[in-house]
Amino acid sequence: MGPLVLLGVRPKRHRQAGLGSLLALVCAAALSFGMLGCRGKGAPMASTTRPATGPGPKPAGSWSLTSEAFSYNERIPAKYTCEGEDTSPDLSWTDPPTGAAELALICDDPDAPAGTWTHWVLYGMPVSLRALPAGIPTTGSPADLGGARQGRNSSGDTGYQGPCPPPGPDHQYHFRLYALDAPVSLPAGAERADLEKAMTGHIVGHAELVGLYSR
Repeated sequence: MGPLVLLGVRPKRHRQAGLGSLLALVCAAALSFGMLGCRGKGAPMASTTRPATGPGPKPAGSWSLTSEAFSYNERIPAKYTCEGEDTSPDLSWTDPPTGAAELALICDDPDAPAGTWTHWVLYGMPVSLRALPAGIPTTGSPADLGGARQGRNSSGDTGYQGPCPPPGPDHQYHFRLYALDAPVSLPAGAERADLEKAMTGHIVGHAELVGLYSR
């Protein structure tokens, strides 16, 4: 009598192999499904955020510019105006943003009757500088400022020109300190427009102090 063959019944080893293949397919599908961002309730989702490659600029507001002479949106003492000694106020600031290589300063009055009036242009300040003393001389390259140069104000003079508005309401005087990622190659006595052109594409942050004055 020959061997008995049961049709439709696989040997045991074949059933095990089939079950193993099925489990492999299920695992692969589950893995693919998980990679698409799906997850079960309460299961953590892996972050897709790429790690930072290095420190970035400090966020706005973390770099501050202050003065002992006046606070933000407070009156500038007459000493620093045309009614007093007409000398520049002291300024100090916290550490500049990451990536800064040089500093520049512009002070202006956007409330002037004929349009924005530029009162001070200063550039080429070393990034290690943290303060300006009061009474910076009105020369092209003031001493003790690490090679910084002064440009021309709207009167055509070099250095600081204090507030001198016509009689009326308060004017706002904006002192803006810029952090640049590259040095400015301008000689002393440059115009504001020249500085702004040189700074284009190189500003990594700025800090601002606003003072008020009226006559």
